[in-house]
Parts: sequence; structure tokens; C-alpha cells
Amino acid sequence: MTEPVLELTRSDGIAILTLNRPAQLNALSRELRSAMAASLVQLEADKSIGVVILTGAGRAFCAGLDLKELGGESPTRGDPTAAVAETDIVRALHHFDRPIIGAVNGVAVTGGFELALACDVLIASTEARFADTHARVGILPGWGLSQKLPRLIGIHRAKELAFTGNYLGASQAEAWGLVNRVVPPEELLPTCLALARDMLSCDRPTLREYKRVIDEGFARSFSEGLKLEQEASREHARQLSPEMIAARRAGVQQRGRSQSGA
Repeated sequence: MTEPVLELTRSDGIAILTLNRPAQLNALSRELRSAMAASLVQLEADKSIGVVILTGAGRAFCAGLDLKELGGESPTRGDPTAAVAETDIVRALHHFDRPIIGAVNGVAVTGGFELALACDVLIASTEARFADTHARVGILPGWGLSQKLPRLIGIHRAKELAFTGNYLGASQAEAWGLVNRVVPPEELLPTCLALARDMLSCDRPTLREYKRVIDEGFARSFSEGLKLEQEASREHARQLSPEMIAARRAGVQQRGRSQSGA
């Protein structure tokens, strides 16, 4: 039986999406992109899911678009180049209304790099490496890399990666602020699951709205972002009662005591 190109598991409010083409370094074939888009639609409709973890099988997170497929070296139906625009999985990830944690287990190259940047939080294995090889392949990014990366690590660092295609190791990625933290390979998924459970302990409607405000504000000027936050805050406050605030305050205090050992 042929293995599915994408594995989806759900448990206790957490969904794990695993790119499952390890022999191809999880390259994004047309089939895999379609499976990802369909799974995100399913998860969007599943209100029991509060957090998604995205990772890869084997030694790669994702090697980017399947260049053999795009170059006609492997069979596919239809125009694979046109299908890239038709199935914009990065846009689908960006518009998903709940947190997505990227568990970067290995190489994340070009389109795979863009896939990682579409996540809300990035936890990297010590085996993770990032590379932007668009210029080496002779294509331009279309999923946001040229705009997101300079905003995250600075324009000069982003240009170094874009203009050389060189790999960036996990420790340097952490030092540059590209990933939240780096952990040993065996701790990658447990760390992401623990982080997901922390997120699930927050008020879910507030979490979804917070994600929207951060993402939309990040794409605007600072003053426009502040205006967006103020509008969202006022609208959200209208839905709260004193009883709801008191109950949540008690929960925050209890969690603080348990974390501090008091």
C-alpha cells in the first residue's frame, strides 16, 4: 500500500501535519500541496482543534517545490507550473485562524523555507538548516520570502542568504531571531506539544483574534497597526462581562503560582 504524502493526526485539541515524502526530502509535489490545502480546510472546520504542528518525516522539513515535477522529469497531470499558483499553501497557512507551530526537524530550503516562515512559532532541531536557493534555481520567490525574511532578520542578513544560497544552521538561525529556540532532535516534538498545550490553556476566541491582530498589524505601518489594535480591543471588550474577567484572572493567578512553585 502506498504511503500517504501527508499524515494528519489529532489528539486533545492538537493536530499534527507531517509532510511524508522522506525519500524526496518532503518536496512539495502537486499531490502534497493539494493534500495540505484539503487538510487545512478540514482543520478549519474542526472546532475541537486549537493548535496545529507542522513537521516533516525523515531528515528534512521540506526541500521546497518538487523541481523534478516542475521540470517534467517525473509524471504529473496538467501544468505543474500553473498548479503552484492554484494551490498556494503558504496563503492557506497564513489565513488559518489558529496558531501553527513549525517543528523544523531538518533542512528547510527555498519553498520549504517559505513554508516555515508561514508558521506562527518556529522550534528547530539542532539538525535544522535553512537556505534560500531561488537565485541558484533561477526563479523568484512567490510565497513571501523576499518580504518576510528581511523583516525578521534584517535586510542585510536576508540579502546574504538570498544572494548566496548558503545554508544557515540552527544555532545561527536562533542567534538571528529566525527561530524561537533550538532543541535536540528527540526533544523537538515533545517541546512543540508542550508549547501547544500552553496555547490551548488560553481563551481560544481571544487567541484567534490576537493572531489576526498581530498578523494584520505586522503588514501595516506602526501607526496603522496601533489603530487596528485599538479597534479590535474595544470590540473584544464589548463581549466581556465582569464575571468572565474575574474567572480568568483567578485562572491566571493559579497558573502563576504553579509555575513559580508558590
